[in-house]
Amino acid sequence: MNYLLDTHAFLWSIFDPQKLSENAGKTILNPENNIYVSIITFWEISLKYSMGKLDLVNVLPDDLPSVSREAGFDILEINADEVSAFYKLPKQRHKDPFDRLIIWQAINRKLILITKDSQFDDYKISGLKTFW
Repeated sequence: MNYLLDTHAFLWSIFDPQKLSENAGKTILNPENNIYVSIITFWEISLKYSMGKLDLVNVLPDDLPSVSREAGFDILEINADEVSAFYKLPKQRHKDPFDRLIIWQAINRKLILITKDSQFDDYKISGLKTFW
């Protein structure tokens, strides 16, 4: 199966795996699954770190792509077709632009999004599949 990690799921899988649900942890560790981290996640982490809204221990945001690859995750680029069609994602109560882009990628790439965020359920009518 193909999965995309939401930002918190990525951070927890790397730095605080006990925060993951048992199902999410097993899925991420299963070598038969393809686990992706979006470049949007790295952008979100870098921005929040620079604003003092996120602390990282013994690592800087620019180390995270390497950390991601070392963990066995694939990095998911975003392409021009995805960003130019982003306006098609229905407006729901969830307004965070990083989350909405990750949701849009998951829908377009037919990836299952690993997230604890229950607000993402609003996007199931648009084709989003989530897992926790």
